[in-house]
Amino acid sequence: LEQTVKYINECLAPIEISITPSMLSNYVKKGYIDRPIKKQYYADQIAYAIYIVIIKQVLSMDNIASLFVLQKATYTLPVAYDYFCSELEKTLIAIFENKEEPMKDMGDIPFEKKMLHSVIVAVSHIIYLNDCFKNNLQDNASHSIK
Repeated sequence: LEQTVKYINECLAPIEISITPSMLSNYVKKGYIDRPIKKQYYADQIAYAIYIVIIKQVLSMDNIASLFVLQKATYTLPVAYDYFCSELEKTLIAIFENKEEPMKDMGDIPFEKKMLHSVIVAVSHIIYLNDCFKNNLQDNASHSIK
């Protein structure tokens, strides 16, 4: 548990989101993540944990559970997780570099992808705003000391 939490937090450090052992245990207890096998967490469980921790910034656990049902009905976990990571990375880069967001024109995109894209855009903006507030507060504090 401790090693898994440490690994997840290392992965999420650049976006300053973290998980605690009790959070991970609760996600397992409530059935959002499969139980560890012989006290070990595997790739699927870690993928779900990373997804939950990021998306929990903007959605309730009930809505996250609904997205899991939708994901399981339409895409395998590896496909869904790779898509999520790829789109999150593209969207974060676009927002931080003041470029147009990827997939802005969503025309004939399937409903599931539109929903996921909306979640990714929302969480990306939260990450960006948190970074702005953190850096702005640090800059203002250093200027007021002088």
